[in-house]
Amino acid sequence: AREMVGDRASTSPDARLREWMDAEETAIKASERSLLGPTLRAGFDPDADGVDRFLKLSLSVQNRRKTRAGRALENHFAALLDEHCIPHSRGAVTESHNRPDFLVPGIQQYLDETHPVEHLRVVALKTTCKDRWSQILKEARRIPRKHLLTLEPAISRHQTDEMAIQGVQLVLPQSLHSSFTPEQQSGIWNLERLLTDLAGVRA
Repeated sequence: AREMVGDRASTSPDARLREWMDAEETAIKASERSLLGPTLRAGFDPDADGVDRFLKLSLSVQNRRKTRAGRALENHFAALLDEHCIPHSRGAVTESHNRPDFLVPGIQQYLDETHPVEHLRVVALKTTCKDRWSQILKEARRIPRKHLLTLEPAISRHQTDEMAIQGVQLVLPQSLHSSFTPEQQSGIWNLERLLTDLAGVRA
């Protein structure tokens, strides 16, 4: 997907991430049309087990899309970290076998109890967070403040207030900030601000 965008990619990390995600979605849908086209054109016999086969196929496609979207977001965020020369560990095991998405500067520093907590960051990624955002609270327990990068617009005021109370810093690409109220926007970070913060963490 990043190769598809190529040199046309924006210099802004916020726009860059959205462009990469859009390119990935385009590629996935093209792949689906190619792979599923023959099955869809053949149809599903409603008098046999066609309905069950149709529902099974539909559920499989939906689940695969969600999984691929999540992996795509992780891959493209990792690429942004690399571009900004920000050291990190991805999916490293911490307490209770938890695997936070990204630790900055890395798992070695996280496990070193002499490394100052103020020089540790954890970033969780969810394409849509809904009520699942609270799952990240138990990850990387040494770090009280969690950063949550999502692509979900217009999260309710109740949820964003609860995130703030629980020490979760919400991060969204700049283009999605307008879907929130002015009061909510004042507490939301964009990608550029997140990367600036992460780049200042001492290894």
